Amino acid sequence: MDSVDLEVIRTAVKWTSEGHRATLGTVTHTWGSAPRPVGAMMVIRDDGQVIGSVSGGCVEDDLIDKVKANSLAATQPFVTTYGVTQEQATRFGLPCGGTLQLVMEPVMPHSKLEDLLKTIERHELVARFLDMETGAVRLEPGKWSDLLEFDSKILKTVHGPTWRLLVIGAGQLSRYLAQMAQALDYHVTVCDPREEYAAEWTLTGVPINRGYPDDVVVEMNLDAHSAVVAVTHDPKLDDAALLEALKSPCFYVGALGSKKNNDNRRKRLADFDLAAAEIARLRGPVGLKIGSKTPPEIAVAILAEMTAVRHGVQIPETIEPPKVNVTAGCAVPQD
Repeated sequence: MDSVDLEVIRTAVKWTSEGHRATLGTVTHTWGSAPRPVGAMMVIRDDGQVIGSVSGGCVEDDLIDKVKANSLAATQPFVTTYGVTQEQATRFGLPCGGTLQLVMEPVMPHSKLEDLLKTIERHELVARFLDMETGAVRLEPGKWSDLLEFDSKILKTVHGPTWRLLVIGAGQLSRYLAQMAQALDYHVTVCDPREEYAAEWTLTGVPINRGYPDDVVVEMNLDAHSAVVAVTHDPKLDDAALLEALKSPCFYVGALGSKKNNDNRRKRLADFDLAAAEIARLRGPVGLKIGSKTPPEIAVAILAEMTAVRHGVQIPETIEPPKVNVTAGCAVPQD
């Protein structure tokens, strides 16, 4: 779940604890174009205040009016659909005649949102099951392969980090990379067997594994929802992790370093039991070419590329801007 939806749950708990009536909305199905994906959430307070979004602003006003009038999901969960007709799609601004199905539910003590929030904040996956007839809720440990399911009787939603990122190296760049990745729905693990780096790792919510990188990659049983980024600059550590990661179903495997260093790395990896196609999966130099220099900028470039790969977006090679030397207020191109 993304950080916006986490804020929805956190806010729903806060509002109800303050004595407000709150209604939770979840996108359960879309047809055609839709501004927000299945699983997107919002919460509406009894006075119309809202956090989150289910349609990018297309249907929120109508939902707010109904919640304020206490005419929607006042006592039990309710399914509502927008955009069934072209007139509705035009009225609510749904793109290209798209259709949106939502489950709206009143937030009650038995909604178990406080328990859900505590589990999410421990960075654990959890599945929430909502009985549409009774409003009863149960929580179960989630699996990485879990997806939202709705059969009109039971709504199953999955909460917590649904993507995993393993960072090899506990240096300064790793701190920025880990913090930004958490906001993008990743459960982050850092691996570094080096005492001088591991001893200084104190980032809240990001565990450090002191094992050897190749062993850690194997132990984590990484899947297609996983990414590995090696940033130690030490071939003994980076190459060991990459060797195993490139054989796994990981959707993204990257390594920090110059083009020359990564070309040499590919030659080293070719000496092991990796096929040419597996080696070709390595993204190195890692990240989009956006002129990054500082650790935060490099982290942005890496996560931007990961996001594109995760969503299946093909990114053409970008051209690095010419280096300039600023002298007396004038930018002079450097050859």
